Amino acid sequence: MPERGPGYGAWPDGEPDLPLWELIRTSHVVARGFTALFASVGLTPTQFGVLATLASGEDLTQAELARAIMVRPQSMNELFVSLLKRGLVERDGPGGRGRRTGLRITDAGRELLARAQPEVEEFNAPEAIGLSAAEAAELSRMLRVVRDTLA
Repeated sequence: MPERGPGYGAWPDGEPDLPLWELIRTSHVVARGFTALFASVGLTPTQFGVLATLASGEDLTQAELARAIMVRPQSMNELFVSLLKRGLVERDGPGGRGRRTGLRITDAGRELLARAQPEVEEFNAPEAIGLSAAEAAELSRMLRVVRDTLA
């Protein structure tokens, strides 16, 4: 989108620097790209997040997994059931109210994750996002600071 001059929109003297608003606007563009990328391998961005998190080998409960991928715990059950039905994750027990049940990635989940990873790396490559390697590293560092501060 082209730059707008003074007097455009809500700011008569020109839009001030609003880094979090820029982050929101940029996130919409990035989300569209990731949604298309993950759809090509049969995943959603959130499903990828689950598989990538479980790939560490640590068994997590649905609540722990929700915190790790920053989604509401209430949305995890439907998400987990869809991955369970596809054989991408498994649980270490029957589950149920009040029971701790660990979730883990299956071999099929690891294979699908391995198919997606090169595309994720390519999408995130500094040259693909118009940055140098140093700028991309600094952007990642700054975004982590913002996320950790606001979380």
